[in-house]
Amino acid sequence: MKRIITAAALAVTAAVVLTGCGTTEATSRTSSSTAGAITITDATGTKVHLDGPATKVVGTEWNVVEDLVALGVQPVGVADPKGYGNWDTTAPLTGSPKDIGTRGEPSTDTIASLAPDLIVATTDLSAATLEQLRAIAPVVAVRSADASHQIEQMTTDLDMIAKATGRQQQAAKVMDRFHDAVAAGKEAITRAGRSGDDVAFADGYEVSNQVTIRPYADGSLIGDVTEELGLHNAWDVTGDGSYGLGSTDVEGLTKLPSDVQFLYLANDADGGDVFTSALGSNAVWKALPFVTAGHVHRLHDGIWLFGGPASMTAYVHAVVTALTK
Repeated sequence: MKRIITAAALAVTAAVVLTGCGTTEATSRTSSSTAGAITITDATGTKVHLDGPATKVVGTEWNVVEDLVALGVQPVGVADPKGYGNWDTTAPLTGSPKDIGTRGEPSTDTIASLAPDLIVATTDLSAATLEQLRAIAPVVAVRSADASHQIEQMTTDLDMIAKATGRQQQAAKVMDRFHDAVAAGKEAITRAGRSGDDVAFADGYEVSNQVTIRPYADGSLIGDVTEELGLHNAWDVTGDGSYGLGSTDVEGLTKLPSDVQFLYLANDADGGDVFTSALGSNAVWKALPFVTAGHVHRLHDGIWLFGGPASMTAYVHAVVTALTK
C-alpha cells in the first residue's frame, strides 16, 4: 500500500510549487514562431512553447502516464513502470518504456538520456525538480488534484496533455466514454432502487501492526464521481484540500450509517488486502452492521484512484456492478 500513499503525501508540496514557480518562463528548445507551434500555460503559470505536437514524451506521475496512454501516446519514459502496471490497468503500457525512477524523485540523468520532446509532470513535484526538468526539455506541469472541483481538474489535465500532443480529438472520445459510463451507471443505479444510497469508499494500510483506514471524503475524485452516480458519500470526516482524503481507524467506522455500502480497493501485487487479513479477526470490524449484513465490496485491482477519466470510467463500471449484481 506504500505506492498508493505517495499521491496524498506529495500533495503537501503542491501549494509550495504553485507559489514558487507561478511566474517562471519555460525554456523552449525551438522557436514558437514555427508553423504549427503550440503554446500552453501550465498549472504553474509557466508558458510552454512547442514546435508542434510532442511525440517523444516522458511522464513523471501515473495520472499523466494514464492520460498519455489513453490518448494513444506511449511514453518513452515512466516513473516506476512496474508499479504503474500493478495499480493502473485501465491504460496499459506497451513496449518497454524506460524506468526514470520514483514518482517523487525522477532521475534527471535518465530523462536527459532519452532526449524527450516533452516532459509531463505534476505540481506535486518540488519547484527545484521542475526547474531541473525544464533544463532538459519543455515541461507541462498539471495539477493532480483540487478538492474544490476534481472532475473539472481531471478534464483540464487531460485537455492540456492532449493539446501538447495534438490529441484533442482522442481526448474528446475519452471524455465521452467517461460521461456515457456515468449516465448509464446512474440509470442502472436508479433501476436497481439504489439511488441516494449511502456509500463509503476507502483504502487501508498496515504499519507496525496498526491499520489505518483512509476515507475518500467530500472533495475526493472518487467521492465526486460516486455522487455523480446518484449515490451519497457517507463520510463525515474532513479531507485535505487537494485530494479530499481523510484518516481514521477501525473504531471510526462505527460512525458510518448502519446500512452503508462499504467499498474499498486493495492490491494483491502490492500491500495485499488489510480488510480481510489484518481486520479479518478484528472484533470491532466483524461487529459493524454493514459487515454483518454483507455490504462490503472489494473492487477489482488496477483502478488508479488518483487517475484520469480512464480510471474513473473503470471505477464507475465496478461500482455499478457491485451495487446492482
